[in-house]
Amino acid sequence: MKKVLALSLCAAIALSGCGAAKSTGESTTAGTGTTAEQSTAAEKSAAGGDKKLVLSTYGLSEDISEEEVYKPFEDQFGCKIVTETGSTNERYTKLSADSQSTIDVIELSQAMTAKGIEEGLFETLDLSRIENSKNLIGTAKTMADSGQGVAYTINSIGIMYDPKAVGFEINSFDDLWKAELEGSVAIPDITTTFGPAMVYMASDHAGVDVTTDKGEAAFKALEELKPNLVKTYAKSSDLINMFTSGEIKAAIVGDFGVPTIKQANPDLVYVTPDVTYANFNTISITKNCKDKELAYAYINYRLSKELQDKTTKALNEAPTNNQVTVDEENAKNMIYGKAAENAKVLDYSFVNPLLKDWIDQWNRIINS
Repeated sequence: MKKVLALSLCAAIALSGCGAAKSTGESTTAGTGTTAEQSTAAEKSAAGGDKKLVLSTYGLSEDISEEEVYKPFEDQFGCKIVTETGSTNERYTKLSADSQSTIDVIELSQAMTAKGIEEGLFETLDLSRIENSKNLIGTAKTMADSGQGVAYTINSIGIMYDPKAVGFEINSFDDLWKAELEGSVAIPDITTTFGPAMVYMASDHAGVDVTTDKGEAAFKALEELKPNLVKTYAKSSDLINMFTSGEIKAAIVGDFGVPTIKQANPDLVYVTPDVTYANFNTISITKNCKDKELAYAYINYRLSKELQDKTTKALNEAPTNNQVTVDEENAKNMIYGKAAENAKVLDYSFVNPLLKDWIDQWNRIINS
């Protein structure tokens, strides 16, 4: 049981102090997986003065990210991280529309990363320069090896419901089709991070591999689900008012939204079915990156056990480093361990060419 938003960057190096520190000729930063040569390169990079790394990111929990993620990196590499925040779509659109973009590194959802790779917006990453990539969990390692992005966190979908209002125990996505839930279910819209996962889920409900019929059976199943749907939503925070007002009894939710929703309504139950659908947030280095050594260092740092030990607790980010152990309490609202390894990972090289057609079908069937 656990609680959903996105990415790829540049070369693994480490420094044994701030910009003014001297290199010892050894790898001195525990867990960052850097060599003496790379450490010297980072030091030289930072020695030029006010080095900066422009990071495009989600902007969630900014104070915590500043304290737990950015400041330690700045201190270690003698640089400044400048953040540009916004939704996945906003930030991707801004990057793709600006050939002179100053963004060095961008954190995006798996889908947008795949799109950016197709459109040539990102550097092809050399995993040999990212030492911590060797510790990625299996699903993330497969994705990285295939050139589809380096993932720093994984999230998944589950079902949140009001047990008193529902009147029965929900364990499976298939339960959402039950007649007892007529007019009381919300699901993510097709244009959101987990929208395409709704097509995969519906196809699995129909017993058909979505890649064999390009979603035909899925949309028939979604049409059968429609009587139970009250609304599709764009932001998980929208669900708070829906549950509070009694407008919905159950919803499919990305696990990243669970803590906020449960804080507003502690009586709700969150269930992750045995087989769920995963999304990775990845880090990419842009073609315009001004300091690729620093960008690679940031990616390696983001994948380190030391940092992911912190972000798992502070930011509710499920780890992609297989050396990280998550205690039972913190694992409740995230996908972790065996569940992460068993989760179905959407293939966006398959999804993206079909997405326009899927959106059209969705709007005709679900949003009409």
